[in-house]
Amino acid sequence: MHKLNALIAGSTGYIGIQLIKLLVKHKNINIKFLCGNSSVGKKISSYDQFFFNKKLPKITKFNKKLLKKVDIIFTALPNGEAQEISNFLLKHNTLIDLAADFRLKKSSEYLKWYKQKHKSVRNIKNSIYSLPEICKKNLKNYKIISCPGCYPTSILLPIVPLLDKKLINCNSIIIDSKSGYSGAGKKIHKKFKNKNLYNSLSAYGVGYHRHVPEIYQELYNYTKQNINLIFTPHLSPMFKGILSTIYLDTKPGVPLVKIRNTLKKFYSKNKFIKILRNNYHISTNNVIDTNNCYISVCKTQHKNKIIILSAIDNLIKGGAGQAVQNMNLKFDFKIGEGLI
Repeated sequence: MHKLNALIAGSTGYIGIQLIKLLVKHKNINIKFLCGNSSVGKKISSYDQFFFNKKLPKITKFNKKLLKKVDIIFTALPNGEAQEISNFLLKHNTLIDLAADFRLKKSSEYLKWYKQKHKSVRNIKNSIYSLPEICKKNLKNYKIISCPGCYPTSILLPIVPLLDKKLINCNSIIIDSKSGYSGAGKKIHKKFKNKNLYNSLSAYGVGYHRHVPEIYQELYNYTKQNINLIFTPHLSPMFKGILSTIYLDTKPGVPLVKIRNTLKKFYSKNKFIKILRNNYHISTNNVIDTNNCYISVCKTQHKNKIIILSAIDNLIKGGAGQAVQNMNLKFDFKIGEGLI
């Protein structure tokens, strides 16, 4: 079988390294170029011993001429850089972005939340926001695939089916999410210099996190109603994993068993979504190093109020794994190829 050539831009970050680990075992992909800036000329094995004895190209600087030689471009770059690359895409190229460059469908919203002008407004219409288990459009029609953020992945997967079936109220959604520090990227070590990163828990982005408009946008697509949502993320003293605790009001007369059965039915054909028994107390330990999302529905002492627990590996299901899953959908590869 003919393999597709891939370029990975931002190959030495946490997401980039995780993406390479998945792609080296993908039978349909040949890693043609690894791109970086300060890492140019180095071997990827100098960043992770997993790559010792793996035949991979040395890291080079991105140049638009490289696009002639590849089919797929993965971008795990700082916000704004994938937009620039998108302006050079050739007819045969597909760009899969793991950052936020094409998540928001209004350039004005991107400016508001990311404090920079969008550098490829014309390409927004050529892009699609794809959470694989929920996206109902044919990815073959799009040159640019935008992968959801890690927090929204853990949040949208349990909430969307319930809003779709009108089982919960959309005016009182409260979300408390905790992530491993890898979600903040390698620069987190500079931010926490001389501080106790590995033994502290901290809230950040309170009331104004950049993933909020993304969550609003996607929930609105299913309800066509304004959503009243409060989201607070926390950085935890663990390397990776996300646990989202979601507080919801159910519609009157909706039992806990119906909530779980709705989720099970919605995801019955999706191998990476695991709906556990009600009141099962999941942890990030259930999902680390997998592309799975574990979901559990829990009762409370209050009538019509429930808690949903949702756990993912932020670097895989919330990042690199999702990118590979989207690629598999786009090119009709087996959905689990490279992921199992």
